[in-house]
Amino acid sequence: MLETERAEQDQPSLGDPSRGTNQTGIKLYNERLVLSLVRAHGSLSKVEISRLTGLSTQASSVIMKQLESDGLLIKGAPQRGKVGQPSVPMSLNPEGAFSIGLKVGRRTAELVLMDLSGAVRRFISTTYRYPTPSLLLAFLEQGVNEIIDNMTRLQFSRMRGIGIAVPSEMWSWEEEVGAPHDVVEAWKWFDLKSEIEQMFALPVHSYNDATAACAAELAFGEGRKYPDFLYIFFATLIGGGVVLDGSLYPGRRGYAGSIGSAPVPSTVPGGAPQRLIQCASIFLLERMIVAEGGDPSVIWHKSDDWSHIGAVLDRWIEQTTDSLALAIGSFISVIDFHHVVIDGGFPPHVRAVVVERTREKLGRLEMQGAAPVEIVEGKIGSDARVLGAASLPLLADYARDRDVLFSSAAS
Repeated sequence: MLETERAEQDQPSLGDPSRGTNQTGIKLYNERLVLSLVRAHGSLSKVEISRLTGLSTQASSVIMKQLESDGLLIKGAPQRGKVGQPSVPMSLNPEGAFSIGLKVGRRTAELVLMDLSGAVRRFISTTYRYPTPSLLLAFLEQGVNEIIDNMTRLQFSRMRGIGIAVPSEMWSWEEEVGAPHDVVEAWKWFDLKSEIEQMFALPVHSYNDATAACAAELAFGEGRKYPDFLYIFFATLIGGGVVLDGSLYPGRRGYAGSIGSAPVPSTVPGGAPQRLIQCASIFLLERMIVAEGGDPSVIWHKSDDWSHIGAVLDRWIEQTTDSLALAIGSFISVIDFHHVVIDGGFPPHVRAVVVERTREKLGRLEMQGAAPVEIVEGKIGSDARVLGAASLPLLADYARDRDVLFSSAAS
C-alpha cells in the first residue's frame, strides 16, 4: 500500500497545477483554455492561440511560457514562413502529468497509467467470475503499487490522481453478474471511492462507467469535434453521457445520460413498456445466444470479429435499433443535440451496422418540431471506460472549464 509518508516526501516539484490563490480565475481559465486547444489541435503557436482565443499575442505568449515552465507544454521545431520570426508550435508534454484509471466490469477489471497526451503507459487487467469488493481492492492495491513502483520520483510528483469507472448501483446487477445474492448485496454498503482515498494519498474521481466512457470520447475521440452530443455506450447494459458546450455534464447527482432507464415499447406484442436496458444491451445478446444453444463467451472478450455469431446477431441488432431509435427520438425532443455518438464493447463492424440501422429507423419516425440530429460512430470501443476513468483527473485539473465539468458531479 502507498504510505502517507511517501506521498509527503514526493510532493510535486511543479506545484499545484492551478496555483490556486497565486492567480485570478480568469488567468486560470485562460491557461486551461490554452491546454484544451493544444490538446484538440495537436500543437499550436502563440499566434494561433491568439487567433483562436481572442487574447493578445503578448498574453498568449505569457500564458504559454508559464505552461512551459510548469512542464505542461514543450516546444516543437520552429516553422519558418515568408515574413517575420519563425513560428514555434507548442504541444502537450507527455511527461507533464499522469493519472491512473480503474474500470470495474462484469467479468474483468482494468487499470491503466495515462500520460498528459492521453497515451497509455501501463495496462493491467484481471478476470473473475463476478466482482466482489474484497477481490477488487486486492487487485487495485497490487496494481497501483506496481504502477507507482515503476515510475520515477519526478513522474510520481506529477501524478494527478485516480479515476474510477464503475456501473451505478452494482447491487441491482444480480441477474447480469450471476453472483450470489449476499455478494451482490455487499455492493450496496461499499463505497469504492472512499476505500481508494484511504488506501492512496491521491485525489479520486468516481463516475458511472458510461459517463467515464463519454469523457474518453470527449477527450480523445470524435467528441472533440462536437460542441454538444448525446453519448450512447453498449456494455453489459446500455448507458450514456451528455456533453454540453464542449464539457461533460454529469448532472445534479451524476445520473445525466442514464439512457438505459428510458421507457420504450415492449418487444412483446401487447406487453407493458420496458426500460431500454431490457431491449438493447450486450447482456441481452448473451441471453439470445444461449437460447439458441450457442457459446456467448466470445462477446465478453476483445474480439474484432463477431460474424460467426450469425443470424442471432442480426436479430439482436434489429431489436436493439428499433428501441434505440425511439429512445433517441425522445432524447432529442428535450435537448437539441447536434450529434448522437454510439460506441460500445463490440467490434467496429457491429458498431457500424448499429449506427446505420439506428440512423435509418430514426429517419422514419415522425419528428416534426424536433431539430435533426446526426448519428455517428464513436472511435474508441471497449477501452473507452478505462481510458475515460484515467482521463478524469486530467480533465479535473486541466479542462477548459472545471466548474462546468464537475460542479454537478456525484460520486
